[in-house]
Amino acid sequence: MSECKLCPRHCQLNEGDTGFCKARIMLSEESKPLGYGKATAIALDPIEKKPLALFHSGKQILSMGSFGCNMNCYFCQNHGIARVGLNDSRWQEFSPEALCKMAVELIPKGNIGIAFTYNEPMLNPEFISDCADILQEKGLKTVVVTNGNFCLDEVKNVIKKVDAFNIDLKGFNEDWYKKLGGDFNTVKSFIQAACETSHVEITTLVVPEQNDSPEEIDALSRWIAGIRQDIPLHLSRYFPRYKAVESPTDRQALFSLADIARQNLKYVMVGNV
Repeated sequence: MSECKLCPRHCQLNEGDTGFCKARIMLSEESKPLGYGKATAIALDPIEKKPLALFHSGKQILSMGSFGCNMNCYFCQNHGIARVGLNDSRWQEFSPEALCKMAVELIPKGNIGIAFTYNEPMLNPEFISDCADILQEKGLKTVVVTNGNFCLDEVKNVIKKVDAFNIDLKGFNEDWYKKLGGDFNTVKSFIQAACETSHVEITTLVVPEQNDSPEEIDALSRWIAGIRQDIPLHLSRYFPRYKAVESPTDRQALFSLADIARQNLKYVMVGNV
């Protein structure tokens, strides 16, 4: 039995076993990606949809998703690809060269690069790294939308190749992270490392009676400000999806929480309203 060291789950796997994420397989005592180059979703999106508010505003970006996730958020909006594996999803395979060629061809339509998004893209750091090298040569950008629940020893070299991140900071308490299958301290370390070399924006989905107290949003925004006050924070309105049954976030409550965060941060946006 061998250990996958990519994320804090540290799955113990026999030869040929896949991890909790459904996107990594143990082969010859090494964790390998099942989703390398396999796209379950691909689209040209506005950069603001990632969301990135202060990174090449008004431009488009070629967005690719694969399958799998190493967390288990019961309200996941993309569970159709995030909670499935290789044999449970429809995908089209691209080499890094082919995907980057598509990105170049879309430059006349305002494309600035490739965003790895939709599922949890950091489960496939090998593919991100290979594409980032090509994109840099062509003057294009690499963007990653991630939960940040990854061990720095395994991903720090890939982080340095990424031009912009949107990172989900699910809340600001350890119990909430445990409920969602993540590790609070790992995510904080990932955010701090990303901020050293990349443009970073943070998204927090505000779930009623879970992570929506004024005290928690104040603590969350103060912690971000401790890194830099100009890191944009997106407070997003929750809607019931997947296994969730709670009513949507109250709009006025969300705006009130944004006002609290603005006492600590320069840029606070409200989304999904």
